[in-house]
Amino acid sequence: MTVKANYSNLHLFVAQGNADFFDRVARCLRPLGTIVSRADTGVLHDIAPGDQSLALVSVSVLALDPSWYAHHDMPVIWVGNERREKGTLDPLGGTALLPPDFTDVELRTMVTSVVGELSHLGLPALANGATVVARSISMISLLDEVMAFADSDQNVLIRGETGVGKELIAELLHRGNQHYSKGQFVPVNCGAIPDGLFESLFFGHVKGAFTGAVQTHKGYLEQANDGTLFLDEIGDLPLFQQVKLLRVLETGVMTRVGSETPIQLDFRLVAATNRNLRELVQADRFRSDFYYRLAVIELEVPNLEHRGAADKIAIFKMVLTRMMLPGQEGRANEIPGWLVDRVATLQFPGNIRQLRNLAERIGVIVRQTNQWDEKLINRALEMVMDAGAGVPPALAARRSADAVERARILSELDRNEWHRQKTAQELGISRKSLWEKMRKLGIMG
Repeated sequence: MTVKANYSNLHLFVAQGNADFFDRVARCLRPLGTIVSRADTGVLHDIAPGDQSLALVSVSVLALDPSWYAHHDMPVIWVGNERREKGTLDPLGGTALLPPDFTDVELRTMVTSVVGELSHLGLPALANGATVVARSISMISLLDEVMAFADSDQNVLIRGETGVGKELIAELLHRGNQHYSKGQFVPVNCGAIPDGLFESLFFGHVKGAFTGAVQTHKGYLEQANDGTLFLDEIGDLPLFQQVKLLRVLETGVMTRVGSETPIQLDFRLVAATNRNLRELVQADRFRSDFYYRLAVIELEVPNLEHRGAADKIAIFKMVLTRMMLPGQEGRANEIPGWLVDRVATLQFPGNIRQLRNLAERIGVIVRQTNQWDEKLINRALEMVMDAGAGVPPALAARRSADAVERARILSELDRNEWHRQKTAQELGISRKSLWEKMRKLGIMG
């Protein structure tokens, strides 16, 4: 099930005399349910209670009234004077700038990014100050789904490549649940369970249950009671272990090793995998009954290539800021254009984990030298390029094919003003198939 992002409580004010400019914006944002109004320079209509608001303003408006921006406490997306201005910043210090020949996709991405930042300020806080960055449509759409399902008691299966941040999504589900957030969030890497220790680790044991059991031990299942059990890399769990966990899920009861006293459990199970569990089921390497117990709700975390340049840059800046010494934090806002361009265009097969590693390395360089040493930074960038060259051919081919298909679908959607039935006919597929492809490729609309 996909929850469509709804921006019907968003009011966008367009400050630009050109009628075509306003009509273009209104048509583009119609699929999002956004209210679009004209705004005379310095004058805005009343905003309904509970509405979020932002403005789309031509830079030329500043020539008429330079104080316009200062008079209105709302985000502003500026539209530049020149076509495809590269690296040009918001004239008042921000970075939300569109070229005057912006495409529908660029405008929707910018609006949903800005609104997404506002909407998701209400996300529950994560441990250790962790932050989920969402500038892209695909990531904002995922967070909409996460918050829609967080307060459910149903099991969740999170899919995604290695390093995309599946555990952060699992923790958001935990902390957003009124009941289970009162208990612990217990993460377990199923691929790192030593042979012969499964029962003791998951079910716990009583004192004297076996040699070395010098005291009673609570297993993962009991630790997660009244909380959330997060099983990462669930596809690595052997069949015989799946059977034992399935039994607990069906009965809600477990017994410690060496004990005969049953313990009643109440926990929410969230599992994650970078493998195709349906294919494993067909190959008899994963139990179908266990799979259907896990996948009551399924979420897909997009990789960095699907999320795009905006998310890459935002994550890079966030990590870089944390790396700075006291008094150096402003350095993260002074990133030279050549570095931003390189980060935006690099491919990160290791996803967020690899991007964070790069940002930390460059952060050390800037922190120690107090400058953007291009020679040292380029060495760090070259290491990422070398790692990208080692991407498995099958994965590289799939990513390339996905990118081509995504661009084709977006082009057809724009050409047909985001009318799905007409777009599906043009593509020679059913409307259901188009919806599935849009969901898979992170296209919201």
